[in-house]
Amino acid sequence: MPRPGQVKSSGERLSDRIALGVLTRVFPPELVDEVVVECGRAEERSRLLPARVVVYFVLAMCLFSGQGYEEVARLLTQGLERVRRWEKPWRVPTTAAIARARRRLGPQPLKALFARVCRPVAAEDTAGAWYRQWRLVAVDGTVFDVPDTEANGGFFGRPGSGRGQQRSAYPQVRVAALVECGTHAVFAAATGPLSRHEQQLIPELLDRLGPGMLVMADRGITGFDLWQEASGTGADLLWRVRKNIVLPVLEHLGDGSYLSQIVATGDRARRDPATVRVIEYTLGPGDDTEYRLITTVRDPVQAPAVELAALYHQRWEIENTLDEIKTHQGGRELVLRSQYPDGVEQEIYGFLLVHHALRDVIHDTAHRAGLDPDRISFTRTLNAARRHVTDQAALSPLTAGTGPHPHQP
Repeated sequence: MPRPGQVKSSGERLSDRIALGVLTRVFPPELVDEVVVECGRAEERSRLLPARVVVYFVLAMCLFSGQGYEEVARLLTQGLERVRRWEKPWRVPTTAAIARARRRLGPQPLKALFARVCRPVAAEDTAGAWYRQWRLVAVDGTVFDVPDTEANGGFFGRPGSGRGQQRSAYPQVRVAALVECGTHAVFAAATGPLSRHEQQLIPELLDRLGPGMLVMADRGITGFDLWQEASGTGADLLWRVRKNIVLPVLEHLGDGSYLSQIVATGDRARRDPATVRVIEYTLGPGDDTEYRLITTVRDPVQAPAVELAALYHQRWEIENTLDEIKTHQGGRELVLRSQYPDGVEQEIYGFLLVHHALRDVIHDTAHRAGLDPDRISFTRTLNAARRHVTDQAALSPLTAGTGPHPHQP
């Protein structure tokens, strides 16, 4: 019998209660445990940092970017020690112990969690997410600076700083992504060394496309083979192309657009050309830049040229999304913290998972209120999620949420 005033041991380990507040709704412990087992990372013995806790730790360090390892661990457990007595005491792990735990975990559980959870989130009536029958999607790439270690430099490479100048201070990892424009939800991603252009990474994303999507891309993403692969998914495309691409007029259409063909280069040129519709326009007074768009949507009645031209500015939503991740979530002048390539990949997917969870919360809140998700501040949501994590003592990770996540298979 415990003495008066003494709290009896709960029989639980404190680490079993570690979660991420509001983010646990999107990444419930049962799902995290599933992907850990699926990736062969389940523990054979009890550890201070079991695999589930390490997954949550990676998410937490991407939520609290800029905080040291040990401080992130404190934030994850703040207040829990005071709630009850635990079967086994838990101490804040050292930085070295956390680094070893991250290496044991590897990137695969984070990638598997991303594949299981991250989907387009817009409902049929979500404001700003649709054009007629199409879900608006954009594809693009970016780079993240990573620590200047021998392992990172050798694997990722670094850019030159300009003619006659030294190379960049940091190696960089390249990331390509698919984003739902109306919600800023990232639902596909691929990483690689700097030497792999976005066009080489994008094919890894295409299995997440399908009929009913309209995919927008800037002129840096071109190529006959990539166009054919992307259109072969059943999705429709609206891509900007450079002015030096030859697009012969095959047929003028009533809305000012015209039909043309694009062809492969080299020995395959002129064989199996792809028919496209071309839309050319300028923005008007003050900006005489000529824009050239090509699309798989050939019928001007189905999608008039003037509407597609106006719609194309939605492609910039992917730029805003990447800025949310790199500048707001990561902090200005973000340099990832991982000292080795597997850790960099793990960290990238941690950032993407946290961002997706925040954007899912934003969409759910906006949808319930009948608002455009753009009306809800990402920064305020980020700060609220951070506060929620440090207030999680009352939240049991085994009862977080009210059921399966709506986008969880």
